[in-house]
Amino acid sequence: MDIEFNRPDGKQERGYLAMPREGEKSPAVVLIHEWWGLNDQVKRTADRLAEEGFRVFVPDLYRGQHAKIGDVAAATALMSKLDMDDAVAQTVRGAVQHLKQRGGGNTRVAILGFCMGGAVAIKAAVEVRELDAAVSFYAVKPNEIADVRNIRIPFQAHVSRVDEFTPQQQIDAFEKNLEAGGVQHDVHRYDAQHAFMNEQRPDKYDAVAAKTAWDRAVRFLETTIGGHATIGPTHPGQAPIP
Repeated sequence: MDIEFNRPDGKQERGYLAMPREGEKSPAVVLIHEWWGLNDQVKRTADRLAEEGFRVFVPDLYRGQHAKIGDVAAATALMSKLDMDDAVAQTVRGAVQHLKQRGGGNTRVAILGFCMGGAVAIKAAVEVRELDAAVSFYAVKPNEIADVRNIRIPFQAHVSRVDEFTPQQQIDAFEKNLEAGGVQHDVHRYDAQHAFMNEQRPDKYDAVAAKTAWDRAVRFLETTIGGHATIGPTHPGQAPIP
């Protein structure tokens, strides 16, 4: 369902909320969309993650606009207008605060994002102190987003070994920076292309890598913020709908 929430500065934003059967006391995830925007695909991802036992909220970083998947020019135009500092400090932080308040104040909240959303997740892991964990999928040039040595929460990354946007040397440096900062982290590399989780892009999607990454991410979330690991069985056999 679509809901409104308040940012720290008092302004209102909108987003999509997917609820698990366990309700408001469940641990929560702020899910950040790709550069296409808040579309039906990312809503289905939120719904699947809710089936895993998490409250999932997708803030609409483009405020009602989105590009058709595959329309690179439109997506580029939308992303170029995004103020990343404001998105993290206000929209993401507001979403995290909203989920904690809905859960009674003691809810653990993670962030998870894909591509552009993966970059937002990295920046938020450094700057949003209310977060309890973070997962980033194939963020482009991850070392240029924030100083990841300053991450103080459990962090997981999923990256491609053949990513045309991010050479492996950059990923190597990224992992070394995480190690240098003493960050509790996992970096998983896949023999699959950038955007391998996106089944709406048949030229990129890799079903095997997508399922493996999904299962790893769900287990990471269960370990760090809770979920079906504490209230019942998870569904590791289900492939995601990214």
